[in-house]
Amino acid sequence: ATCGHGCKYGECMGPNKCKCFPGFTGKTCNQDLNECGLKPRPCEHRCMNTHGSYKCYCLNGYMLMPDGTCASSRTCAVVNCQYGCEEVKGQVQCLCPSGGLQLGPNGRTCIDIDECSTDKAVCSYNRRCVNTFGSFYCKCQLGYELKYTSGRYNCVDVNECVTDTHRCSLHAECLNTQGSFQCKCKQGYQGTGFDCA
Repeated sequence: ATCGHGCKYGECMGPNKCKCFPGFTGKTCNQDLNECGLKPRPCEHRCMNTHGSYKCYCLNGYMLMPDGTCASSRTCAVVNCQYGCEEVKGQVQCLCPSGGLQLGPNGRTCIDIDECSTDKAVCSYNRRCVNTFGSFYCKCQLGYELKYTSGRYNCVDVNECVTDTHRCSLHAECLNTQGSFQCKCKQGYQGTGFDCA
């Protein structure tokens, strides 16, 4: 089976038919599925959608159980956690619903970890890191676009000279470079390439 458009987060099952991995949807499996909007809802109290998945958390005064349900807890109600809590050996600890969040100085609210400014995010050489609340994703570097080529998705150079997104002077030639472009004044003209006289 061949899928000319590719299956970003899935596999090709028939002529241009993708079977998406759990957590993804769309014709090419390129869209994140918002599990929090599904019926029946996957979480008893509150739900946080993440890229390809989701996290459950509980209202204050409740504890998140291993099966995703929320159990009433007098001790959790006293602590007043933002995203529910857990009891470990009689000690009450507030929880954060994602590895990209950490407990703030007050021990009750969760603050975002900027994975892009730490070593936690690893993006391939031609992609840049974009931080989100509780997570991050890798986006093509400026001057590149995501394209399906030779069986997979890659960041491919945008030819600004062909797409007409350059700002060269009418009296200049546009030269495409990897991730960018250059402007060179035509014979008989001189200047920066953006201005030629």
